[in-house]
Amino acid sequence: MKKVLALAVLFMGTISGVMAQTITKVDVSIFPKPENGYKQVVIEVPHSDLDSSKKIEFKVGKWMEVDGCNYFNLMGTLEEKDLSGWGYTYYTFETKGEVTSTMMACPDSEKRNLFVTALPQLTRYNGKMPIVIYVPEGYDVTYSIYKTDGEEYKALEVRNRK
Repeated sequence: MKKVLALAVLFMGTISGVMAQTITKVDVSIFPKPENGYKQVVIEVPHSDLDSSKKIEFKVGKWMEVDGCNYFNLMGTLEEKDLSGWGYTYYTFETKGEVTSTMMACPDSEKRNLFVTALPQLTRYNGKMPIVIYVPEGYDVTYSIYKTDGEEYKALEVRNRK
């Protein structure tokens, strides 16, 4: 019954192809409480024997109504911090909500709802520990998991260059 309930919650949380997770399995009480105006979000990744061949890319952003032809980028800073005494890290994202964009004229384009993000952060995959991020209220975090097929390639050496 618990598995069915958990699956139902995860499927109901799907928004525009982004899976919203609301159940945390990992105790994050060792991390600081969020400051006023911020919330704590957690990325939990399943542990596997292939953790070392994976990476996590996460993006902090906000849903905004924008025009249909320009590219948009949220301005802000992501800082990696050390959880003193534990050997873990966490992230804090600060922004004034400013957005940059290309300036193409598109008078006939329809408005669209877009998840406007800051630059992505690529970090190692560790299925034993969550990724904890503090973001301002009103902002969200999405993530992707990248994995290699295990093949490695050797770079070519350049000789006799003049």
